[in-house]
Amino acid sequence: MSDFTCTLSSIHVHPVKSCAGVALREGLLIESGFEFDRAWMVVDARGEMVTQREQPRLALVQPKLRLNDVQLRAPGMLALHLAMDAVEAATRVSIWGDVVRAYDMGALASQWFSDYLAVPGLRLVRFDPDYERLSDPAWTGGLSASNAFSDGFPLLVTSTASLAELNRRLAQAGVPPVPMERFRPNLVLDGLPDAHGEDFIDLLEIVAPEGPVVLKLVKPCARCTIPDVDLETAAQGHAVTDVLLQYRADKRVKGGLTFGMNAVIVSGIEHTLAVGAAVSATIAF
Repeated sequence: MSDFTCTLSSIHVHPVKSCAGVALREGLLIESGFEFDRAWMVVDARGEMVTQREQPRLALVQPKLRLNDVQLRAPGMLALHLAMDAVEAATRVSIWGDVVRAYDMGALASQWFSDYLAVPGLRLVRFDPDYERLSDPAWTGGLSASNAFSDGFPLLVTSTASLAELNRRLAQAGVPPVPMERFRPNLVLDGLPDAHGEDFIDLLEIVAPEGPVVLKLVKPCARCTIPDVDLETAAQGHAVTDVLLQYRADKRVKGGLTFGMNAVIVSGIEHTLAVGAAVSATIAF
């Protein structure tokens, strides 16, 4: 595979970690990825993160980004409004073993998630933007990459070709296709010459009004059970994992089943990316 050009097919942010995503026409890049991506997170009474792995019904929480707030809706619940500029009590929470600074979003948000998931003591927190949580330098090649509540890298890149190949294999197994939202990407590329071509990309240069944005793809994204959660019912299946087992075990991550590549920002912070932007890809050799 040689260097090639493609198109930015879609942009996604997930304001509350493990809740549904929001598709954007354009998104602002900040130090930790896209603005408002994984800015909030649900934690238990001990301050440990809560995700779809334990609570698949988080997939049914639908966020809406508005001018002054984020609106959350979920089955059987009144809407919850999170003010963009709200500053609540400072706290510390844990995500993948990292203890980070955050702001507790208050009693109403706590009660809302506790009632919805029927788990007492849940809290909603917002990442403290003044705290620096860095990606693993063993993967970034020494590049400094900040994160909010993402699993470990600012951005996740997938491709339409990869999803098409997965859905082709699901069809062979007699299973309905799944949407890209199951994989919770930030950037989806269209026009890659091969399925999972993102595995072999070193750098992406994306056209933006302020000048080019350069991203480095650094680590395959090993998948857990979340892609098997039905986004309409929150039912947990196993078909996606079963099919990925057939062809996506990746020795780079100790045999983990991978789909998509984690990326860091080389240049272009405070630039705006838009759907349809031209993308140039440099292949890693």
